[in-house]
Amino acid sequence: MWSDLGSALCLVMVLEGLFLFAAPDAWKRAAAQLIEQPSGMLRRLGGIFIVVGLLSLFWVRSV
Repeated sequence: MWSDLGSALCLVMVLEGLFLFAAPDAWKRAAAQLIEQPSGMLRRLGGIFIVVGLLSLFWVRSV
């Protein structure tokens, strides 16, 4: 289990690094727009990502 979690976290780091490497200016613009958003909206968006991610993980692991 810990090996899978570690692998998943490493893949997240690779994807984040890829976005920064490939399009740093777009990433900066997106970050600037996020700063202007209300915390409640970001919290809801984070919750949606968590639910979608968990459902996707369940689906991928059960196939």
